[in-house]
Amino acid sequence: MTLDDIRDAARHLAGVAARTPLREVPALSQLAGVPIYLKLENEQPTGAFKLRGAWTLISRLAPAARERGVITYSSGNHGQAVAFVARRLGIRAVVTMPETAPPAKVQGVRRWGGEVVLAGATSEDRYARALALAEADGLTVVPPYDHPDIIAGQGTVGLEIVEDLPNVAQVAVPVGGGGLIAGIATAVIGLRPHAAVTGVEPAGGAALAAAVAAGTPVRLARTGSVADGLLPLAVGTLTFAHVKGHVDAVQVSDDAIIEATRWLHRDVGVRAEPSGAATTAAVRSGAWRPGGPAVLVVSGGNMDPDTIDDLTPVSLAEPS
Repeated sequence: MTLDDIRDAARHLAGVAARTPLREVPALSQLAGVPIYLKLENEQPTGAFKLRGAWTLISRLAPAARERGVITYSSGNHGQAVAFVARRLGIRAVVTMPETAPPAKVQGVRRWGGEVVLAGATSEDRYARALALAEADGLTVVPPYDHPDIIAGQGTVGLEIVEDLPNVAQVAVPVGGGGLIAGIATAVIGLRPHAAVTGVEPAGGAALAAAVAAGTPVRLARTGSVADGLLPLAVGTLTFAHVKGHVDAVQVSDDAIIEATRWLHRDVGVRAEPSGAATTAAVRSGAWRPGGPAVLVVSGGNMDPDTIDDLTPVSLAEPS
């Protein structure tokens, strides 16, 4: 997957995904001592960056595969994106989701016409159920991150960052399975070789840090965090191949994520879900200090604002 692949994905996303804005936040710039911008992927039609990858993959399927329909496994945002794309293309979409999925995300999948199947509490539960349903119904599986088309689509975020902020020095990206950071790193470092890309993970789901330390994806025994979109047990094999040696990783606590989520809502007017607020948490907590003009990717905003006061840290003992 190359920079040219990302540029091709960008051409085909025109009129589908929003070109989201960069917004400087003076309070963050003052805190960090350098200009800090938010890349507002929460402003996508589906409320998260996942639309970019889902469209890139599904729109490239052969007609016969499209006619049979698609299926994915998701904690929420990727499922909503797949349902949105399927509705736009007039095809069937099934999404297996954890029984613990936030109601706002389940409702989001259904709002776009997706069929929700609840399957256990772990990422492996919903993956296994999706594979079984795919085989039974002849559906095409649309993985959430470990696929070249998904990475290429997500990489268009990086293209936009460089185009809108040519002197960008550092980019912080929320990390779950790694599709977003793989695409962004390929685009940003490909265009600005001296720029740095950092993955931000919840302390209870540091799969990228484990992979960086080991030099290969490592399966965690368990994960747990209020940032429900950042909790696979391991980063993807393909996604890690694109970032190995090119990115570092920092971790933030659930307390810091909750504080940042509330601050973004109340003081900045940005509707971010905990996963999307992780990068802001890294700056506000001091876990990450950029050394030049920096972009914090706000990856999504799919949460009910009425529940923001109910956010509480999640024990690592709980499966994800």
